[in-house]
This record gives sequence, C-alpha cells and structure tokens, in this order.
Amino acid sequence: MNPNRKLITLDEFTVFQTRQFSNSTGELAIVLRDIGLACKLINKKVNKAGLTDILGAVGTSNVQGEEQQKLDVYANDILINILRNSSDCAGIASEENDDFIAFDDEMSKNSKYVVMFDPLDGSSNIDVNASIGTIFCIQRRVSPLGTVAIAEDFLQKGKNIVAAGYVIYGSSTMLVYATKLGVNGFTLDTSIGEFCLSHREMKLPETGKIYAINQGNSMKFGEKVRQFLDYCMEDNKEEGRPFTHRYIGTMVADIHRTLIKGGLFMYPLDITNNKPKLRLLYECNPMSYVIEMAGGKSTTGDDESVLDVQPTDLHQRVPIFIGNENLIQKVKEYLKG
Repeated sequence: MNPNRKLITLDEFTVFQTRQFSNSTGELAIVLRDIGLACKLINKKVNKAGLTDILGAVGTSNVQGEEQQKLDVYANDILINILRNSSDCAGIASEENDDFIAFDDEMSKNSKYVVMFDPLDGSSNIDVNASIGTIFCIQRRVSPLGTVAIAEDFLQKGKNIVAAGYVIYGSSTMLVYATKLGVNGFTLDTSIGEFCLSHREMKLPETGKIYAINQGNSMKFGEKVRQFLDYCMEDNKEEGRPFTHRYIGTMVADIHRTLIKGGLFMYPLDITNNKPKLRLLYECNPMSYVIEMAGGKSTTGDDESVLDVQPTDLHQRVPIFIGNENLIQKVKEYLKG
C-alpha cells in the first residue's frame, strides 16, 4: 500500500456521508459503526474456527426449524449485545430469534432506528471453510420516539430502508453498505483493525454472463424457470451465451460476485411445497437494496420489485431474482410466458 495514500476508515466515511442527509443527527453513522464492530468480532471468531470449539451444531433449532450452528449463535449474540449497548438503536430483529427485541432503556426508546440481520449467512458452509457472511439493514422506526419499538417498526417495505449491506468473511473480510447516496465497500485491514474504503461508488457492470442458482433443484422450480435456465445454457454467440453457472450456496458470496462481475442470482419458489426459501426482511430486502442502489434490479418473479413487498410476518419468505436489469427483464419475459 502506498504510504502517502490517505486511508479512509468506515467510521470516517459514514460520518461524512450521513452528514449529507438533511436533518442528520449522526445516529445512523453510530449504528453502522456498531455493526462494523460486531462484524470484526465475528470475523475474529471465524478465523479461529478450526482452532477453537466453535465448529458444528449447537443442538438447537431456530424459528424456521433449521439446526443452529455454534457460530450462528455466537454471531447473533454479539450483534444483539453490541446494538443493545448502542445509544442509537431502538431494537433488533434477527433470523435466529422468534420475535423482535425492543430495547427498553431511556436512550434506546429515544433512538430513531431499528436493525434487522441474518447474523451468519451460509451456515452450511462453515465446516467446509467456504465463504460465509452477515447481512443487515437499518430502518427508521414509525413508532413515536420515547416509546419502545413495536412490530410495525420492522414490518416496513424494503423501499423504506435507510441503509443496508453485508459483510463477507472470505479471502479478505469486506463490508459493503448502501444508502440512497450509493454503494461503497470497505476491506478489513487487520494490521490496524479497521475497515478501510477500498471500493468506492460500486456499480454493476452493464451486463453479466454469470447466473447463480441451485441447479440441482431445477425440477422443483417449475417449467418456466427451467425454460429460462435452458436459455442461459444455449450457445448464442451474438448474445454472448451460454452463460456461466456459478453457485456458492452462501447468498452473501453469490450476491457479492454479482455486484462485482454482473449477472443474476435466483432462488425461485419451490413448487413441490409452494414455499420460498429466503427471508424477506433478513436476506432479500437488504440484498435487493444494495443491488438496486448499484444500478441493478430485483423481482419476486412478477412486475413487483422485492423492495415493494409489504411484509406481514417477521419471518416471511419470498422468491427472488436479482442482478442486472437486462437479465431481470429477460426472466420476467419467461415467467410471464
């Protein structure tokens, strides 16, 4: 690294950026700082996963009936405890908890924001040392200041998100977050223990040639989705096909690649049980916000953006197609077919 280069830390950048919002009080920058701190602690534990008793299942299940991994529980506890001690978070909702948690001390009751998160995305990849991550989004509460947070504070459309992002624990640890001012990425410099600005004003490439889907489940996704997958695999030199199939199985990793290289991520409805897989509040909304702020699009499979879906339950699931606008438009054509 050039020693003359001015490093910009996450804290410095968020303070500068949030000042550009009208009526800014600095609370959003503090919440983002606290999320960054929690993720640095999670990263430290992830990096020692093979050396400490942190691998494997803990013996309990979350609200979705999924077996919880030890790192799931650790990451969840870290985020809750740090945000509880923050002076600027009114409450949290987590994929790992049955219900939201409203913080009832006086400072929290006067805080403007609530936070939703998937503390450790990609649990099935933990024991094989593949990329995992943390997903988060921040909403401005709708309940009156001075009161405890209520369910309606969390059950807002994604288009009301104030900030959203993710941390990927991979070959390097990187935090990416989006506001209406754009998308920026920060790489953890372990020598100083700070997330430093490394990817300024991130945008999707104009188009992409990579599609990500659990193709082994294609028979569960319906005929129209399979027809679109056939389109992706067809050899058409004029349109730059066939596309390349890449699927890591961690949404954070697959979306991060989509953001960097362009393309399309899909998790359609499972027609065998009529149930979507991914959670609206903890996965689909935050990631859709990041991609749309970077110039892409998202859809549940119809004309509606994921960000326009009205949540009715904290653990609601939706199908999702997300990526370059031209590819999303092509998906819609096939699904309407």
